[in-house]
Amino acid sequence: MALTYRTRKVVKPGDLNSRNTLFGGRLLEWIDEECGVYAACQMETQTLVTKSMSALNFLAPALQGDVVEIGVETVAVGHSTITVECHVRIKRTKQEIVSIDEIVFVNVDDNGRPVRHRKFAEWKAARAAESATA
Repeated sequence: MALTYRTRKVVKPGDLNSRNTLFGGRLLEWIDEECGVYAACQMETQTLVTKSMSALNFLAPALQGDVVEIGVETVAVGHSTITVECHVRIKRTKQEIVSIDEIVFVNVDDNGRPVRHRKFAEWKAARAAESATA
């Protein structure tokens, strides 16, 4: 599957750190929000929570005025989870700012316990069909 860049953000003065580059915490906020929205849409639920993020490495700074693009793609779907990958780049130069191989979201009930979602069987069947045609 090809990674799709669905969201763009403009780096504004309030997004900067003491070196006048994009603050990593702000970028992580954007990533968590975008990936959470993407995962919730894929799973057709609003009860997902972020469980974990794999290691991330900041590769390049973004400056005030830069437009950054956030790309998300599904990596895996479990009975109560969805795992996505995320890449962020500067739109103008296509230079990658950060990549995260795995962000795991868990579908939870009202008490915060993992609960199955309906999309696992669909996702598994779609992946099998893709493999058969490849």
